[in-house]
Amino acid sequence: MPTLPRSLRNSALALGAWALVLTPSLPARGEPAPSRDDIVSRLSRFEAAPNLDIAALKQQVLERSRSRSRNEPPPEKRPPIAPDLLQLPTFNVAITFDTDTPVVKPESYEALGRIADALVQVSLLPYSFLIVGHMESTGRRENNALLSQRRADSVRDALVNTFKISSKRIQSIGVGEEQFVDPAHPTSAVNEQIQILTVAKMPEQSEQPAAANPLPPAKKSAKKR
Repeated sequence: MPTLPRSLRNSALALGAWALVLTPSLPARGEPAPSRDDIVSRLSRFEAAPNLDIAALKQQVLERSRSRSRNEPPPEKRPPIAPDLLQLPTFNVAITFDTDTPVVKPESYEALGRIADALVQVSLLPYSFLIVGHMESTGRRENNALLSQRRADSVRDALVNTFKISSKRIQSIGVGEEQFVDPAHPTSAVNEQIQILTVAKMPEQSEQPAAANPLPPAKKSAKKR
């Protein structure tokens, strides 16, 4: 087999090196479960809470996913539907589901356990979180929005019911293909990842429970003479 001249080989090696540098550093499917400390480190960088209306955002996702406008931009050029989310501390995790369902596969429960363990660490206990489901740009756009919501709900349910994280600390939203994890590659499997976002600081609880109203002293029965 003929070999390439040395100059061409060097150019190919250089291009390969640049490709590695420019490739987004995103978790891939089948990777080991994330470490608790890495999750804590990423989610504890909270500065300010955005003004989020989750119910309204869910409606916006559905409405946009049903769009049939001729002027609709291609998937890679759609503006993110919730840009405020891009400014929040985020941890991406590749949770695997049964095909076209929200059923979490057993092999992903180790990752969910690590996430639950992170959420009860001292540095994250004061915060609430948002589970965000995404989908790649294949199949029907509206179906992708609905499935991403069901998968985000499924992850939330597992954290609450299986791992006993307080339901008051976790909300869920599916954005389908209206906000990609990797906008440059809309059909990439990376866009099916689940994101955990730190969204708010929980109201501070009183350090000591309110004292119960003391019972009145019992009356002594009068002695008969």
